[in-house]
Amino acid sequence: MDVPLWLALLVVGVLGVKLFRPPLWLIAVLLVGGYLLADSLLAPVIDSFLK
Repeated sequence: MDVPLWLALLVVGVLGVKLFRPPLWLIAVLLVGGYLLADSLLAPVIDSFLK
């Protein structure tokens, strides 16, 4: 069974929010921070560190 990555991430995100009930500001900070880091000069450094 092939599941697209975006669908798997969406399911994990929805379950995480329902089960752990983090504050909305924390969700917003993580989403915006991830978006900004993905397009920054640090992205190659983070990518090489995680691999």
